[in-house]
Amino acid sequence: MKKTAFDDIHVSLGAKLVEFAGFEMPVQYSGIIDEHLAVRKRVGVFDVSHMGEFEVRGKDALPFLQMTTVNDVSKLTEGRAQYSAMCYENSGIVDDLLVYHCGDRYMLVVNASNARKDFEWLRSHLKGDVELKDVSDSVSLLAVQGPQSLATLQKLTDVDLKSIEYYHFSRGKIADVETIISRTGYTGELGFELYFDADRELARKVWDAVFDAGKEFGVAPIGLGARDTLRLEMGYCLYGNDIDQSTNPLEAGLGWITKLNKGDFIGRAALLKIKEEGLKRKLIGFTLTEKAVARHGYPLAANGSTVGHVTSGTFSPSLERAIGMGYVATEHAQVGGTVNVVIRGKEVPASIVKVPFVQKS
Repeated sequence: MKKTAFDDIHVSLGAKLVEFAGFEMPVQYSGIIDEHLAVRKRVGVFDVSHMGEFEVRGKDALPFLQMTTVNDVSKLTEGRAQYSAMCYENSGIVDDLLVYHCGDRYMLVVNASNARKDFEWLRSHLKGDVELKDVSDSVSLLAVQGPQSLATLQKLTDVDLKSIEYYHFSRGKIADVETIISRTGYTGELGFELYFDADRELARKVWDAVFDAGKEFGVAPIGLGARDTLRLEMGYCLYGNDIDQSTNPLEAGLGWITKLNKGDFIGRAALLKIKEEGLKRKLIGFTLTEKAVARHGYPLAANGSTVGHVTSGTFSPSLERAIGMGYVATEHAQVGGTVNVVIRGKEVPASIVKVPFVQKS
């Protein structure tokens, strides 16, 4: 297994370590619920250095990314980022990702489990003057998230963090370490993602500085377990659960990032056909009325028949009830309606609700 530059820190903190996407990663420290609430109420720090980073350069970098991603990259200016996805010709999703405009290059941030596949897929579509480089192993990435994240990090930098708008980034120093400071995150909270050199000494320096600065706010280390419950409360998709090669962006509720009018891109023709014919199924959010948790793969039923399946489910620490997402036939996807989650042969009623489950400013 690969290890991030923070691995010895996780071990010293007594983290429960698991294999994830080929990396040894912390799934929890004090406990998922405690860590989840620390992010919602205070500030938490995630090591997400397992994510993949690619650099795209060359005079044809923009048309290359326009063809391989669904969002409109031409809308980006230096210092801005966008959430996007890549599709196969049949509209199935290769991966969801972030695209950063770094001036002389673009940076793509992809899911760890898909990094190798994504790189090979992108490389197979190279055309013109484009240089594609995998820089994942040279980048450390910390996500500092929560209501007190700005106050914590502002102690460590001369960059005016309040001036960084959502999905924008700035270059500066955090604890005297050159960093890309990005106003992004997958928790729904105020937060930043910090990209810097993958050196163990620098990793220790930044980690210790952030925890010293956040001590007065009750800063806590956060594992992958709470990262999952936090993203699900916001209705954010997880590749491998809610989206994959068998799903398309329109049925997954990602039409807002799918710019069908920007010009041609891989998967566009199939998506236009799907839009014209109408969606056969949709990704819904639901809450359970009983003390039970829906798990990935559980059937969703209505009127005695299976109408879909659960893609993600958990106990929501914020709402103190079970929540989940899943695909159902379009006629059963109306907010305010009900479906039944089939749990060990028993049909448990679930209310279809609008996501996000937790409203954040």
